[in-house]
Amino acid sequence: MASPEMVTATAVLLALYAALILFFVIRGALRTTSISDYAVGSIHFSPFVVGLSLAASITSAATFIINPGFIALYGVSGILALAVVLPTGLIISLVVLTKSFRKYGQSVKALTMAQWIGTRYGSKGFALFFAFLSLLLLTFIVLICVGMTKVLSSALNIREMYVLIGLVVFVFGYMMFGGANSMVYTNTIQAVLMLIVAFVLLGSGFEHFREGVHGFLDKLAAIDPMLVKATNPQSPLFRDWFEILFCNFVVGIAIVCQPHILTKSLLLKNESDVNKYLLTGIIVEVIFFAVVIAGLYARLSFPDLTVNGQKINMDGIIPAYVVAEFPVYVGVVVIMGLLSAGLSTLEGLIQSLSTTITNDIIAPLSGIKTDTPQKASQLVFINKVVIVLLAVTAILLTRQQLLHPNLSVGIFAQNGVYAFFSAAFMPVLLGVFFKNVPRIAPIAAAVTAVIVHFSVYYIGITPYMQGAVRNPAIAATLAILSSAAVGIVLLLLFRKTNEQPAVK
Repeated sequence: MASPEMVTATAVLLALYAALILFFVIRGALRTTSISDYAVGSIHFSPFVVGLSLAASITSAATFIINPGFIALYGVSGILALAVVLPTGLIISLVVLTKSFRKYGQSVKALTMAQWIGTRYGSKGFALFFAFLSLLLLTFIVLICVGMTKVLSSALNIREMYVLIGLVVFVFGYMMFGGANSMVYTNTIQAVLMLIVAFVLLGSGFEHFREGVHGFLDKLAAIDPMLVKATNPQSPLFRDWFEILFCNFVVGIAIVCQPHILTKSLLLKNESDVNKYLLTGIIVEVIFFAVVIAGLYARLSFPDLTVNGQKINMDGIIPAYVVAEFPVYVGVVVIMGLLSAGLSTLEGLIQSLSTTITNDIIAPLSGIKTDTPQKASQLVFINKVVIVLLAVTAILLTRQQLLHPNLSVGIFAQNGVYAFFSAAFMPVLLGVFFKNVPRIAPIAAAVTAVIVHFSVYYIGITPYMQGAVRNPAIAATLAILSSAAVGIVLLLLFRKTNEQPAVK
């Protein structure tokens, strides 16, 4: 239970934070007159600001709230996977893919990942397939809602359902208006707060290092010897080097193929800004990924993972740690930073997913064009209705995960998100690096990825997938490898020398 002082301070800061966000939303909304403005903005942004926005979008409640819970349970093996291997693959992929994706994205005026893929391969049907596949990103929205609900509920001593409804109504409500024009500003504020909190959380366990690193590890080993092992056979996610190194590296490479990450570079108006944008984003991102180490500090604070005799749900470990360990004036700053970690990605997901549904599903199926200001404003209105429907869906799914998680909402979210970017990986890769790609190659690769991912996960293919908690990284890795094999073989078999066919 949070102290009365913590409750009051959190409520006051929350009100000020909400007012600041609304200021930038109103400012951005005044410049949003079309679905294009909502998706990629109409303002010229600094590459450093967009870089901070990128880092904030990639790092979410998963990194600051949910993933440290995995570390608290399974120890050093999780740090190797989630703070070293996965970020390495992600950074390499981000650098390699960004420039080429941006160049093609600008030339075709793409607003979404689905539109980019459909235009690149001259297929409206393929664009529609990816637009529907993007609905899997709802699982990530649920993860963020769970993380932020846990934090606020702990800090305000309010029931989780009340917090959830208030949170969703506020965030989805303001995202109906500002879009990209406001999101870059709010993401920048959130990234700065997240940086402050990252250093606070990383430094919060300094006392445990009085006897050096070995002394720190000895304290963990006294709780559970497996916490200090490089592999943890007792965990469902970090059992051996195949899971820790290979799978997380493959996932890290493919994770960039999400619309709220890769399309961020389209906010840059000048090609000369790309390097500054990438450097800023990568440096800040490395710091953010390191925050999962706080999970070890939390385990030392709660050796038996209980508070006042009650078992802590894995997703509630970091919220409990913040409330229990920090003085009020530090705790409220950390709480704001944890909320920022969630909001930064949640805003990007709401913006990209609603734009995809509006622009790539509703518009083409209903025949709505944007050739007049009246029709353009009609799409903006439809986009707001879509956001309302997304909000209702998010509340229902989040409630289910709050009440009945399978170990953690992280597993639920990984299963959906990993399936999406497993399918997107080869179409993006082929579209960026090859010319005259036969349409059958990316389409077959994407379909293969979806089938393999869900077959491995739900049927329980391979010995890794036999437990009650299954590792989505295994399913995603096998899906990506299968997709790559199919895509490359078909590319070699059917590659043509003529230009891409016209849109059908």
